Amino acid sequence: MAKEFDYTKADSQGTSLAPLAADRFDIEAWVDYEVEKLAGCGAFEAAPEGVAVYRRFRVPEVFSWGCRERKMSLEWQLAALEASRSYAADIPNFLEPWYGIGTVSSAFGIPYEWHKRQAPAVRPRFTNAREAIEALEYPVAESPAGREVMERIDYFLEATGGRVPLSISDTQSPLNIVSSYLLEPSAFMFEIYDHPEDLAELFRLVASLEREFIEAQTALIGDALVRPGHGFASSREFSGLGFSDDNIMMIGNDPYGEYAIPALTAAAGAETPVFHSCGNWSGRAALVQSIPRVSMADGAVGAETDPDPNPGAALGEAFAGSGVTLHVRIVGDAATVLEEVKRIRRPGLKLIVATYCETPEEQAAAVRGIREMEEGA
Repeated sequence: MAKEFDYTKADSQGTSLAPLAADRFDIEAWVDYEVEKLAGCGAFEAAPEGVAVYRRFRVPEVFSWGCRERKMSLEWQLAALEASRSYAADIPNFLEPWYGIGTVSSAFGIPYEWHKRQAPAVRPRFTNAREAIEALEYPVAESPAGREVMERIDYFLEATGGRVPLSISDTQSPLNIVSSYLLEPSAFMFEIYDHPEDLAELFRLVASLEREFIEAQTALIGDALVRPGHGFASSREFSGLGFSDDNIMMIGNDPYGEYAIPALTAAAGAETPVFHSCGNWSGRAALVQSIPRVSMADGAVGAETDPDPNPGAALGEAFAGSGVTLHVRIVGDAATVLEEVKRIRRPGLKLIVATYCETPEEQAAAVRGIREMEEGA
């Protein structure tokens, strides 16, 4: 039977687990496990090419309705960390204070909408950039959603003694925020032509707000911080700052270069930007690589991962020798993973393979096959 995307699943990349209370989580075992992996993560970070494997544990409830309750979010994530130790991988999992994607828009007075068994939604309320600029109410960390993220970080750190790796919250790109969470998409398109100066000012404002919120989270997390965060394989040994930039698919190269790239690099600050988009963005690979100092790019590969996945060969060809790490997500069994990795691999390519194999045995087979490819290269 041909592989295809399963539309009946709420989360194609999810692993369902029962919550694990913080006082039942074996922190000492986790610390030992992470220490075992750190040297390899550091070596991979420093290498110009090679392959590392990450078995991501994404509990569906954490990234949907379950994020509303911080205690339950932590317990689901601790269960994921506990389970992950049984799966062969080079890069450990981590905790994330995920609380929806509307943290920055919360600073503009846009509240979360909670629909039954769904992640919190935000409804863009502004019809032009000037209206949005004038509606700013407070810094992100003082907004309702931003406060919850900061308090959640405190809660996670206290519950784990600050010994378990923790990323900052999901960081949406300024483009995503401006064009979907603040402005109606059609209004955003008109502003490119009608009020370009106001639009540029709004992008600068969003980037500044986001940079400030990133710095606040980073300072609070301290030594437990892992990078780049959210959907990327992350480690204390890695660098960069991850951004979800899915709306790259809805605008042309020129406006992306004029508005999105300067705001993205401003939000990243001294960190190197790390790019993610869902869907097939392989045709924009050169544009992604034009982002100053971009260090990593993430894309879905394989029919079971995304309704419109990237062709692996195209991504491999585009990023080989570029100096930008390619991060791919592949849903499926070991045979599927190996089939896709064979399409992607190229000399001079630095590659992270994020897998979702259902059993430790399948995961071990996938890792073994990747190692054999590397030895035979």
